[in-house]
Order: sequence, then C-alpha cells, then structure tokens
Amino acid sequence: MKVPSFRFVCRLWFPVLLWAVPLPAEPTALETLEKSAGDWVKVRAETTRLENEWNTNRSLLESTVNGLQERAQALEGKRDFLKAKTAKDREELASLEAANKASATGLQSVEAQLKTMSARVLDLRASLPPRLSDALELSYKSLAAPDLTVSERMQFTMTVLNRCLQFNRSITCEDEILKLGDEKNAQQLEVIYWGLSHGYALDRPARKVWFGSPGPQGWRWESIPDAFDRVARLVTISRGKAEPEFVEVPVRLKTAASATSKN
Repeated sequence: MKVPSFRFVCRLWFPVLLWAVPLPAEPTALETLEKSAGDWVKVRAETTRLENEWNTNRSLLESTVNGLQERAQALEGKRDFLKAKTAKDREELASLEAANKASATGLQSVEAQLKTMSARVLDLRASLPPRLSDALELSYKSLAAPDLTVSERMQFTMTVLNRCLQFNRSITCEDEILKLGDEKNAQQLEVIYWGLSHGYALDRPARKVWFGSPGPQGWRWESIPDAFDRVARLVTISRGKAEPEFVEVPVRLKTAASATSKN
C-alpha cells in the first residue's frame, strides 16, 4: 500500500484548521463611541489645565511688562537729563579734540623742522673753534642720540646755539692744548678767539703763531710767522699784562682775501 505524502496531507487538513481557528470580532459602535468620548475628555481636561495655567501666568507677565516699561521710561528720562546736562561738556571735549589734532599736526611739523635744525647744528661742529667744540662735547653727544623726544632735542639744540651765541659775543684768551700744522705732538699754546670768526695760537718759546678760521672742511690753523710779534703783543694786552693799545694783526674776511683788525 502506498503512503500518502506530507504535502498531500497538509492540503487536506489546512482548510479544516482555518475553519477551527476563531477570528477576532469587529468592535461595536458602542465601544467606538466610548473610546472617542474618553479621548475627548482627556483633551478637554488638558485644555482646561493649560487655560488655567495661562490665566495664572498672564497677570504675572503683564505686571512684569508694566514694570519694565516704567523702568525704561525712567532710564530714558535720566538719559535725556544727562545729555542736556553734559551737552556743554561734550562740546568742550569736541573742541579740545579738534585742538589736540591741530596741535599734533603742528607738533609733527615742529619735530621735522627741529630735526633739520639739529642736523645742521651737528654739521656746524666741525667749523667751531676747538675750545668751544670741546666744551660742547656732552651736548653734541646727547643731540646725536636717535631716540630723543621733541623737548629733549629742543633743549640740547638750544644749549648748543646759546653757547655758540655767547662765545661769538666775546673775546676768549686762554691756554689751550692743540696739535697744529706739521707738529707731531699736541702742545700747550696761548690762544685768543674773536668769537666764532677767527683766532690766533701763539707758541712763545718757538716764536710761532697760527691763524685759525672756519673753512670748507671745518676749523683750520695756518702758520703766519711774520705776525708773531704783533700777535704776542695782542695776547699780552688781552691778559692784562700790558697797557691797552691798538695792535694790527692779520685777519681773513669773506669779502676780501686779507684785512687788518685792531684791538
């Protein structure tokens, strides 16, 4: 006898099994209505809660807004009062600011002119009498510093110019150590300066005399041996060791090759 296959048996019994399993029943109209009513009650309760919460917070928010508006109005009034009170001060500040800008511009112009003047003063040193140049050593060294302020540069420049003006208005006769001409070593000489224009150096033991004056390359000394007696007499009188009298000595001017100066 032939045994039926598993597939065949399943085909026979599957419809029977489907008929035997109970299917879920569809919800009735009453159950649907009850569920909708429950949902509506929940929504209504939540809406009522939110409305009550909003009504509670609304008064607090309104009072806060009113308070902020009043504070803003008070601050605006204070601002307007301060603006009116400080209007004159602000005008003065604006005027001072404009004056400061003008002063800064003027100061820059003055600083540029002062730098040009100080550079010319530095170049002038080579043409000064040696005695004056040595006396201004510290001032010239300070003036050559690159990081000077305007006031410091002005101070050192005026110091040099004032000393030069003072020296130029006087006749200076003192002993001085100089190295002149072909001399190998410096020696102490009697020197007399006619301001910044010229001077005479006298070596009594050696009976030598030099004429000094500013030239294109700076201050220079030239030997004038034929004027020894006259220059020696001039120096003696200048030192108060002889009675005053007129003495003719050689001098060189810009407008003439040579001339005569009397003392």
